[in-house]
Amino acid sequence: MKRLTRRRFMKSSLAGCVALTFAPYSRVLGANDDVRVAVVGFRSQGSHHIEWFGKIPGVRVVALCDVDQEFIDREVKKIEQRNEKVDTYIDVRKLLDDKNIDAIITATPNHWHCLVTVWACQAGKDVYVEKPVSHNIWEGRKMVEAARKYNRIVQAGTQRRSDEGLAAAFEYIRQGHLGKVLRGRCYYFDQRDSIGKVDGPQPIPQTVDYDLWTGPAPLAPLLRKRLHYDWHWQWPYGNGDLGNNGIHFIDACRWALGYKALAPRVMSFGGKFLWDDDRQTPNTQVVFLDYEPAPIIFEMRNLTRKKGDPAMDPTYRDIRTSLVIECENGYFGGGWAYDNSGKKIKQFEVSGGGSHHANFIKAVRSRKVSDLNADILEGHLSTAACHMGNISYRLGQAASRDEIVQAAKSNKELLDAFERFQEHLLLNVVDVQNTPRILGPWLTMDSDTERFVGQFSDQANQYLSRNYRDPFIVPEQV
Repeated sequence: MKRLTRRRFMKSSLAGCVALTFAPYSRVLGANDDVRVAVVGFRSQGSHHIEWFGKIPGVRVVALCDVDQEFIDREVKKIEQRNEKVDTYIDVRKLLDDKNIDAIITATPNHWHCLVTVWACQAGKDVYVEKPVSHNIWEGRKMVEAARKYNRIVQAGTQRRSDEGLAAAFEYIRQGHLGKVLRGRCYYFDQRDSIGKVDGPQPIPQTVDYDLWTGPAPLAPLLRKRLHYDWHWQWPYGNGDLGNNGIHFIDACRWALGYKALAPRVMSFGGKFLWDDDRQTPNTQVVFLDYEPAPIIFEMRNLTRKKGDPAMDPTYRDIRTSLVIECENGYFGGGWAYDNSGKKIKQFEVSGGGSHHANFIKAVRSRKVSDLNADILEGHLSTAACHMGNISYRLGQAASRDEIVQAAKSNKELLDAFERFQEHLLLNVVDVQNTPRILGPWLTMDSDTERFVGQFSDQANQYLSRNYRDPFIVPEQV
């Protein structure tokens, strides 16, 4: 990222002024008024939002926006079969001028999340934004600023925050029933195959406005087989599986441990193993968020348990769980509190947070940020934790076993995570000469400024934001 110049500042400020021509309008909702929502981006998760929000009493889906006409036609057909009508848009800027919309639900690719949210706030609309809420750390802070400046209700799509069973479990832990909290562990073990490798630019689907799809990212040829979804694994658009799925569990760990700022230090190691394809992000990764007094450790694997075995590894003590809170006298995971011998102590009805959408609508009606289970500030902090891990990884270099051991030896739990990582590679017959292990540096974060300090900070701070493509510029002053 280039440092901010006066020219770029003036250009960004101008973009902010242009955005305000959306003519902010906010309707005061009566007790019996419908909340009118628009869904932006619905190839996959967004299509579920159309269904979920449409089922909430007092909510109407009145508009759809997607840069791919194929998806618009698909969803309009479903709506017409219910004898309902909906307005449609290709360009989100035109949708935001529509005064018939109270709230925006967005499930666009990650690189669009910030602009849709900031522009919607400026247009006087509330927002439900999918995870990860931002493409980089700076964007997340701009989203928080926009929500506060325009008094908007902005919910992050980390739905586990609406899981009453998790809330009860975390309160049980905070009351000291399992003793002092030692650490939070989170896992994402899920098989993903190669995305393939192309030998040149690929054709853009005729139904897609590629300029709008690209938005704030560099306008570059399509260099992967699939335009949709596989953007997750290329840095200009996505944040890998750490941002795609790890965000849920890092967020839950941070919730459980009560942290309200970014971790003071971070380190990550991993790699893209076995496959020679167009994926840029790691398919195996460990991230250590050095919170005090209890760190958060994230482990991600896209490879199976071992070569020739389609099953995935168990995560913790043979429990297939994505979240574990370890304490002095036991641990919580998979909906149960256990003692240190593995005996079940207490069960919590963990649901996954299916009421998250209704919680957003409740806050839209009450106009109270405090009613939100996942306010944008919480979404920003957890998303930024993922960005921190990825930044360490992206600054990393190919490393030997001894080099990684040396970097991890200050923390036994991190060293143990490396040994599990190493065994996983051996069982998958990974040739680390061909697809090497990448060791990222320890990075120090100033949580007040949300900038890196100390060794490697100059390089790391280059990843806090990006250069934006005119006119899709996130303004410095929202």
